[in-house]
Amino acid sequence: MKRIMWSVALLLIVGSQPVWARMRIHDAAESAVYKTKMGGMLGRGALNVITSPVDVVTNVVNETKAGPPFVGTLTGLGKGVGCGMLRLGSGVVDIVTFWVPGFNGFPVSDSYEDCLAGYAASASTTDAESVFSQAATQWEVPTDEPVAAQLPPMTDAQPAPKKVWKK
Repeated sequence: MKRIMWSVALLLIVGSQPVWARMRIHDAAESAVYKTKMGGMLGRGALNVITSPVDVVTNVVNETKAGPPFVGTLTGLGKGVGCGMLRLGSGVVDIVTFWVPGFNGFPVSDSYEDCLAGYAASASTTDAESVFSQAATQWEVPTDEPVAAQLPPMTDAQPAPKKVWKK
């Protein structure tokens, strides 16, 4: 009984890290500095390997609450096993390739709610949206003319004849 208690205590200590530590590990793994990237990828890989079973439990509970009990449980089990395997694979890739310069692994979301939302997906989406909105506002030209006057003039020119290829 004592051995089981110590094992559970050790798993809780190793498996539960504060949010600031998780975020620091994920940021370090994405670093451009080689020394920082190496440590970050080893830490993120170990964290993902250790916590991959959490995806199964989290998804089973969330899907059971969201849908009908039996169907939600089966859906959550399938989603959880898939996310757990994805997290485990990402962790193994991080641990095996931590030494490769310029390769930062395949990050999985640090949230157990949705493993398919990549760690940097929210930042890249925000960046893309801001670039699009800047481009859209950049090309708007205020004018008082009616819309028909803003269109280019139509011509009655005939299209160029198609080339005929001969051997």
